[in-house]
Amino acid sequence: QVQLVESGGGLVQAGGSLRLSCAASGRTFSTYGMGWFRQAPGKEREFVAAVSPSGSITIYADSVKGRFTISRENAKNSVFLQMNSLKPEDTAVYYCAATERNYASRNQRLFDYWGQGTQVTVSS
Repeated sequence: QVQLVESGGGLVQAGGSLRLSCAASGRTFSTYGMGWFRQAPGKEREFVAAVSPSGSITIYADSVKGRFTISRENAKNSVFLQMNSLKPEDTAVYYCAATERNYASRNQRLFDYWGQGTQVTVSS
């Protein structure tokens, strides 16, 4: 069982930056693929970014490529999402997720554990 707790959300102006953190419990964090997903009001949850267990492979949604960076620090059981050049359309609840599959995936159905989410609001 893995528990995930997100932090770092908030209100920021367009063009600004935020860094989301996700702290995971459990001794096998380094074997999980990790991902960030988001859900805007009235929309379905969508993939944002994912990272392989070692951190060597990262994948991104086209909408955030070049602006967001996912990283992880296995020694601290943590994964991060650095978000730069934020746009109002990035406003959403952001969720951290873990998959027992040892690769990076954009398919949210493959993720086994989810955090409660953190709100990100970008004002224009």
